[in-house]
Amino acid sequence: MSSEYAQRTAPEVICTAVGKTFPTANESFVAIEEQDLRLDAGSVTALVGPSGCGKSTLLRIIAGLERPDPGGSVSIDGDAPLQLRQRGELAIAFQDASLLPWRTTAGNVALAQKLARQPVDDERVSELLETVGLAGFEDVRPAALSGGMRQRAAIARCLITVPRLLLLDEPFGAVDELTRRRLNIELPPLWSSATTTTLLVTHSITEAVLLSDRVLVMSPRPGRIVADLPVDLPRPRRVDHLHSDGFGRLVTRIEALLGVDEYLSEGA
Repeated sequence: MSSEYAQRTAPEVICTAVGKTFPTANESFVAIEEQDLRLDAGSVTALVGPSGCGKSTLLRIIAGLERPDPGGSVSIDGDAPLQLRQRGELAIAFQDASLLPWRTTAGNVALAQKLARQPVDDERVSELLETVGLAGFEDVRPAALSGGMRQRAAIARCLITVPRLLLLDEPFGAVDELTRRRLNIELPPLWSSATTTTLLVTHSITEAVLLSDRVLVMSPRPGRIVADLPVDLPRPRRVDHLHSDGFGRLVTRIEALLGVDEYLSEGA
């Protein structure tokens, strides 16, 4: 890592009175009630909740891709999200890898540096692709990659700029369960560092507990944060943590908050 990147520090994210109302043909509907939220510098926070509760909308507001309702604001160490994006310090990974089909794997990863106005570092591109298990696929185009490989390339594209804020919106949702579990173990060390603050949106309670320092639970729409749960598990996380008593208790508590047992009993 260059000295420029080494000097970067993870930011604190402060959301103040952030809510979101969408207009419709007949009347407006509230997607997210006004929320105050703080993401500690260097932390990994998971956001879980039922479908349609506003998880992705909240992430997009923090990314600066959606505007909050009037009166709401997002401050990232005093800067607006757009300022971080312009400096290549904010990166987003969505469920769809969205690789450009005409560019090679290495070309897709390097594109992030070009868009961030950083000089392309071919050596770092190669090192990062090796780290995510794509060594030997540098010159391969996305159509020839599996879903899991494309998602690894997308994560590498996010990390190439050494972002201070990393936003992950169901980044493993499009891959099979076996690949997802492997990525859950292999990739977090790349973003769990003192220089990056991470927010992960996921439908998987197990994934949320495995990857994060803290789990935020959202209510059905209009979305609001109803629980803020610390994850007191050692790092690095391993597969055997999935079978620990502490892990199981936390998963069970989140399931209860989300009404999973009630939902299953109604469907029985």
